[in-house]
Amino acid sequence: MVLLTFNIVEIEAECKNGVEISVEERMKTTIDNTKAILRILDIHDTKASFFVEISIVEKLQNLLKAISSQGHEIAFYNKNSSLQEIEDAKKFVQELLEKQIRGIRQKDFKLPQESLKLMEFNYVSNIDNANILFPFKRLKRDTQINEEDGLSIVPESISPYSQLPYNDFVFQMLPMDYYESMVFETLKKDEFVLIYLNSWQFTDFKKYRFDIPFYRRLNSGKKMEDKLDALLSWINEKEMATSRMKDYIF
Repeated sequence: MVLLTFNIVEIEAECKNGVEISVEERMKTTIDNTKAILRILDIHDTKASFFVEISIVEKLQNLLKAISSQGHEIAFYNKNSSLQEIEDAKKFVQELLEKQIRGIRQKDFKLPQESLKLMEFNYVSNIDNANILFPFKRLKRDTQINEEDGLSIVPESISPYSQLPYNDFVFQMLPMDYYESMVFETLKKDEFVLIYLNSWQFTDFKKYRFDIPFYRRLNSGKKMEDKLDALLSWINEKEMATSRMKDYIF
């Protein structure tokens, strides 16, 4: 099973010297990038899970409705929100969409699992930082879903052969033929492959002059769209099953 997920987050990078990008423009970039993702998913009739950063959910009401109406899952991405902020956001989105929010994703700032369970989350998807040095720090680890404190804890997927994780950085940098081989070989050993990408990777950095490392500009924007399109074409060609996170776990 391929679990395709996207983190809907604002780009945090500063602007290059002499360039100004307003708060409204940053938000528009996030919305436009997400719409590009939705368009590609629709072409390939593929459903995914979207982890929306909690601090911006109220600014994305129309986008959240569009994601949900196309049959995708809405979940939360917690950057550094408090328990109260998460609870308020969960209530707001559930009333907006008339659907339950089942999942939450965490990276640097991790909250107690018992607190997340009390807020009626069903699963937690924890991810690591991805940068240019991570391949030298990666160790083999368990890739099975475990039950802890009444929650399903979903780990990052990792290739059993290359030992590379299926994170945003790896997808952006690897040639598609190699990446597809990783997926194929991993599914021979594991029951699922969890892939996650960030909405900001689809930004046209020639148009929006953010100051980001050169290796993060590679294969971004339209090239990122083309890579996602190629991956989904390959998945459909090989008749691989895909699923939203909440459907696979429950």
